[in-house]
Amino acid sequence: MDFRDLAVAARVLRKSPVFALTAALTIALGVGASTAIFSVTNAVLLKPLPYREPDRLVVAASDLRKRNVRDFPFSNANFIDLREGTKPVFEDLAGVFTFPLTLQREDGTPEQTRAAVVTINFFRLVGGGIAYGRDFNDEDAVPNPPAPPPGTQQQGPPPPRLPVHAILSYEYFQRRYGGDPSVLGRSLAVAGAQGPTPIVVGVLQPRFELYFPPEAQVLPAPDVWIANRLGYDAAQRNGVSIHAVGRLRPGVTPGQAQAASEKVAASERAQFPIMGTADYHIRVEPMRQHMVAEARPAIVALMGSVFFLLLVACANVANLLLVRASLRNRELAVRAALGANRWKLMSPILAEAVWLAALGTFGGLALAWAGIKELRLLAPADLPRLDTVAIDTPVLAFTALLGLTAAIAFGMTPALRASRPRLMNVLRGVSRNTGLGSGSLMRNGVVTAEVALSFVLLVGSGLMFRSFLQLQRIDPGFDAHNLLTFVLNGNNGAATPEARTAFVRQFADRLRSIPGVQSVTGSVPFPLAGGFSPIRWGKEEALSDPSKFQATDFQIVVPGYFETMRTPLLAGRTFTETDNAPDRRLIIIDDFLAKKAFPGESAVGKRMLIRVKTPEPEWMEIIGVVGHVRQSSLALPGREQVYFTDGYGGPGAVNSWALRVAGDPAGYASQVRAAIKSVNPRLLATDLEPMSEIVTRAQAQTTFSLLLIGVFAVIAAILAGVGLYGVLSTAVRQRTAEIGVRMALGAGRQNIFRIIVGHGLGLSAIGVVVGVIAALALTRLMTTMLVGVKPTDPLTFVGMMLVFLAIATASSWIPASRAAGVDPNKALREE
Repeated sequence: MDFRDLAVAARVLRKSPVFALTAALTIALGVGASTAIFSVTNAVLLKPLPYREPDRLVVAASDLRKRNVRDFPFSNANFIDLREGTKPVFEDLAGVFTFPLTLQREDGTPEQTRAAVVTINFFRLVGGGIAYGRDFNDEDAVPNPPAPPPGTQQQGPPPPRLPVHAILSYEYFQRRYGGDPSVLGRSLAVAGAQGPTPIVVGVLQPRFELYFPPEAQVLPAPDVWIANRLGYDAAQRNGVSIHAVGRLRPGVTPGQAQAASEKVAASERAQFPIMGTADYHIRVEPMRQHMVAEARPAIVALMGSVFFLLLVACANVANLLLVRASLRNRELAVRAALGANRWKLMSPILAEAVWLAALGTFGGLALAWAGIKELRLLAPADLPRLDTVAIDTPVLAFTALLGLTAAIAFGMTPALRASRPRLMNVLRGVSRNTGLGSGSLMRNGVVTAEVALSFVLLVGSGLMFRSFLQLQRIDPGFDAHNLLTFVLNGNNGAATPEARTAFVRQFADRLRSIPGVQSVTGSVPFPLAGGFSPIRWGKEEALSDPSKFQATDFQIVVPGYFETMRTPLLAGRTFTETDNAPDRRLIIIDDFLAKKAFPGESAVGKRMLIRVKTPEPEWMEIIGVVGHVRQSSLALPGREQVYFTDGYGGPGAVNSWALRVAGDPAGYASQVRAAIKSVNPRLLATDLEPMSEIVTRAQAQTTFSLLLIGVFAVIAAILAGVGLYGVLSTAVRQRTAEIGVRMALGAGRQNIFRIIVGHGLGLSAIGVVVGVIAALALTRLMTTMLVGVKPTDPLTFVGMMLVFLAIATASSWIPASRAAGVDPNKALREE
């Protein structure tokens, strides 16, 4: 193939604009969808993290295997033990945790920011540069003097607290201070600070972020980074917060780091009974792998879906080219008879394929550019590195390779077929449709492959649709309608537990006074908003055998919580204001925990060992059992739950609030803000939104996958239907004489109609059988994406068979009607 062939092919395609446009658009759909999804795959799964030598970065996380707890943060002591015990494999080990921080502006108004506490080596370890000022140094890490042991009296005045040093993100530095370097050395006004406030010593380089999976609950872009004065208390291992990041020494593998970390875990299991009974282990994973573990299955499934769509598109265009090549059989036979070799016969077909692929690739890029904008809007907000999704150099290279591959895929089969004309049969033929008789087997095979690929996509979309319906039917354990939620931040001015309890009551009363508000409640954390962590629970046998302790999630609530959330009370009673006191050791558990702890009997009135405030578990009395609430995910039931009052768990600890209102919750936002300002102008409400939006966000991953796979499946099914229509139309033209003879011999129009429809349904049936076999194998890869439905769900498979039966019938109808309307006299004269 040379430039002459390309020039001739361009002229030929210009003379067939409908064919050229149809084929190019078909390829554009496949290439565009593939490019858009690959841009996501590249950004999330393939692109290196923007850190120094990212392939040497790993994340270390602890697992409590007997309590079924993964990715548990480290206590200070556990982190230091790991750092000291793994120096042969880690060049360095750093720690980080994040939290929302309320600062006060110069005028006293509150400002909500994101803060991170990091070990002083964090930026040096990952490669975060300093734009202004300095990095943290060793003096910033000197621990504060330890507090006196419990039960002992402080001799003399307490030693002064050491200063706290902070580094600002570049973005916050520009947004808040306009890039003014004089902020260095200034203190940040922290709302309600009881000790030294952070002193700014530096500013980071732009666009520095943290990359952890969503379930780690690490804020990705902190505004303020605070140096951790990491103290070591060997006995205090209950307070956990640190996420560990390590840099491997050159030549050390993650497996070697895992082995060294497990030695540290084994030592701690032996030294500390509570860690031994929990079966404490340390897991080491490459940082990028750890970040995308949850997102990987969905992205791989989407990439597989667009690959199938591209194959369907290529098969469709291949069929179009096969028909064109068949119509040119006499021309190609003459060329072969005059001495043209196989390459010369293939060149015209390949040249057309190249032009079509080029047009389809450029069109696909345009579609991908528009599609990426929509993907950013549709994708779950917690999808890692979503903001980096773009058409960059690797994506352009992928698209170019895709276009070349597509040209080969749909051009080679027709070209090979054209290079082997049956000279004598073609040259002897007198019918105008002689060429159509050749290659029918190949066309049938291609359309059967289209049907099989499309069926797999239809099954995938059907499974996702069933999952979506299941999500809609799931009872989250509360009524999300007419519920307005927000998070309260800032210093409420209450210095004592009694004052904090009084503030909570006063604040709730003020919210209740808003016209239309039916009830008010508060909690920490809040369902589907993150922040849940496990605590220990056990029965009496756990006193003698600590291995009997298990894990449960906990929530601190104010009286009236279950009534406002409409969580059903199954036994006993809920909390009252009398229960809301530090000395009232009363709890409410959910039905999951009740069945697990007291199978076959009532849990009300029984006692349970729980550790929430004290170093060791204490006895708590169960006063009620409520329905289970899906706290962390709608797709999974989650752990069992136990509830404490705000007065017992820590007066004033609740910061998430919910109002049951009459009408649209969004319409109450301005009144809520005004009520908060009237109570204390230094308080700030964030995340003010209807609970229904939180529930919708919890469905985002399933909705995103359903939408994309569904769109791909519909396009593939349409292309397969068009391909089937094309094959049957060609068959009708090819068999015109046969149809004329049949009708002349007495065959009715219904008989002819049934023959053509039967041909179409037969091809579809073969494709569906192949598709069922492929789908049974491939849909197992979607297991983690499905909710309440198995990957081999028979209802979905049968339903998609019926859908494809309808598509095949519709595709066969027009060619069959045309065949049934043939005039036998005219058909025999033309043939």
